[in-house]
Amino acid sequence: MAPTGIITGILFLALALYCGLDPFRHSAMSDFPNFESVFIDLPAYSELPVEKDTENLLQKSEIKFLNQIQGPESLVFDPLGKGPYTGVADGRVLFWNGKDWTDFAVTSSNRSELCSPKPSPLSYMKNEHVCGRPLGLRFNKKTGDLYIADAYFGLMVVGPEGGLATLLVNEAEAVPLRFTNDLDIDEEGNIYFTDSSTNYQRRNFMQLVFSGDDSGRVLKYNPTTKETTVLVRNLQFPNGVSLSKDKSFFVFCEGSIGRLRRYWLKGEKAGSSEVFAILPGFPDNVRTNENGEFWVALHCRRSVVSYIYSHYPKLRKFVLKLPIKAKYQYLMQIGGWLHAAALKYSPEGKLIQVLEDSQGKVVKAISEVEEKDGKLWMGSVLMPFVAVYHVV
Repeated sequence: MAPTGIITGILFLALALYCGLDPFRHSAMSDFPNFESVFIDLPAYSELPVEKDTENLLQKSEIKFLNQIQGPESLVFDPLGKGPYTGVADGRVLFWNGKDWTDFAVTSSNRSELCSPKPSPLSYMKNEHVCGRPLGLRFNKKTGDLYIADAYFGLMVVGPEGGLATLLVNEAEAVPLRFTNDLDIDEEGNIYFTDSSTNYQRRNFMQLVFSGDDSGRVLKYNPTTKETTVLVRNLQFPNGVSLSKDKSFFVFCEGSIGRLRRYWLKGEKAGSSEVFAILPGFPDNVRTNENGEFWVALHCRRSVVSYIYSHYPKLRKFVLKLPIKAKYQYLMQIGGWLHAAALKYSPEGKLIQVLEDSQGKVVKAISEVEEKDGKLWMGSVLMPFVAVYHVV
């Protein structure tokens, strides 16, 4: 064999060993050596809605509170219309009093210097299990209590005066809540909420996305009986949840598949679920406006890479074992850059409106869209601000 052939063979072998052993732990799944990639049944491209916002209207959004808050996931107003309130990356729930952000509540009783200010939302992730990470927020309009889905501690509640939140649920069917994500409350005070995974915590949300893990659940908590019931199981990254205006059903987001699913609470179909809408990308939270329409926050539109990976889990597993950091694997899956979209659906599941920033110039990412008084308030776990878009 020629010397060049021998050298090429040695280099190829060395590269294969390096990729296989990952000695410097650069692989996105280096902390999960036994992880498995699960098939994700992404809808065919022919099923996706074709509507787009060619004007990139989200670029007209006003950026508020820049660098005053880190990672505002959920935005909510109290029964008197005051706020917003939001959960941020350091584990606090903050309240905007019209002039300043003030502390309202915390979910952890073990806060320390680990929870002190840091330069970006992602800087807090390694200590979230200590400081807490409040995600979905909802007020009980009758009592004024604020219910909190804390990613690490579970379903919690705090009174109208704020303070240290009280734990309500941290397990179901003897399985711990590993990634409590979002919630909504019906007129009887029952709480419907999501546990995005029983295997991956929020600080490993990229690994959850990569693996296609299907251990997610949608649950119900009855405050009268203190019982927690699993309504839907074996889900791939269930996320946002929101009741319909007439409270006959709620919809929840299937994050990995890119769908809205409807769970019936009343009528002949009560206790069953069905596809409500197929989305053009990957959703986070969903919120109902005064007209009974649903605003869905999309992390990004679907990419060709994500479609191929979803249908070929062995290929995805091989690529994820390569010494490529999670950040770059994530960017590959979302098309190369952050780009947010907000979609409005009718109570029947028809797409009504699309707002986006496909270039990621102004609104790079959104986790939730809350409509109030002609404005869309948009938060994101990844951004240090709130974006506000005027719809009227």
